[in-house]
Amino acid sequence: MRTRFSALAAGLALSLSCALSQAADVLRVSAIPDEAPTELQRKFKPLGAYLEQQLGMKVEFVPVSDYAAVVEALASDRLDMAWLGGFTFVQTRLKTGNAIPLVQREQDEKFTSKYITANPAVKSLQDLKGKTFAFGSVSSTSGSLMPRFFMLKDGIKPEEFFSRVAYSGAHDATVAWVQAGKVDGGVLNASVWDKLVAAGKVDTSKVVVLDTTPPYYDYNWTVRGNLDPALTDKIKAAFLALDPAKPADKAILDLQAASRFIPTKAENYTGIEEAARAAGLLK
Repeated sequence: MRTRFSALAAGLALSLSCALSQAADVLRVSAIPDEAPTELQRKFKPLGAYLEQQLGMKVEFVPVSDYAAVVEALASDRLDMAWLGGFTFVQTRLKTGNAIPLVQREQDEKFTSKYITANPAVKSLQDLKGKTFAFGSVSSTSGSLMPRFFMLKDGIKPEEFFSRVAYSGAHDATVAWVQAGKVDGGVLNASVWDKLVAAGKVDTSKVVVLDTTPPYYDYNWTVRGNLDPALTDKIKAAFLALDPAKPADKAILDLQAASRFIPTKAENYTGIEEAARAAGLLK
């Protein structure tokens, strides 16, 4: 009986060991769903192939349903790395205590949001008083948290200032709502706005920029704190090695809307944490 039990225990241990070994051979990556899932997959595919080559392991993109799902997946070790907004990083860091921000795009040191409208009667943010307005996701740094923070500093309390406040869920959805007249105004990530305009997906004869927020730190690539330190270092080095002077690397950077990647650190996001507490989004 003992022999059979020992054999069973050994088999279970071996199965667990194999499962862990297999998991360690795959880097599970995701991103906050601030754009359509198909767009996120398209943007990540060349980067994923590059990381596989640099790391010598499989890289798997794992789509998530919402912002909170990214935080939970990193905290429970179901993800190894994720593209986070500044606020989502703060939430992840507070929940895990040890999430590590590796790199950010050069422009993420001074990121901004754009206020837009398609209502010809609206010429400034103040003209939106009593009208309808859309943020992106409630957990979005550039589509909700920081624009709200700057509005409050200017004496604008959104729920009192606008006749109705809605949340589109994503930056491209906010533009679609404004362009279709579903809301009078909205706010979104400046990078996504520029990309949509460049791609001809915005009718700029109708949708115009009203204002731009002051700059703030935003997006970064974050890994879970208990990831193998050697692997963490290799991932960081791979991002920093992307060279815009090399055509293949530039193609990857262009899809990430990045001129290049630079190192970042948790201290860069203390301002966002303060803004989130001021807005009552963190206890």
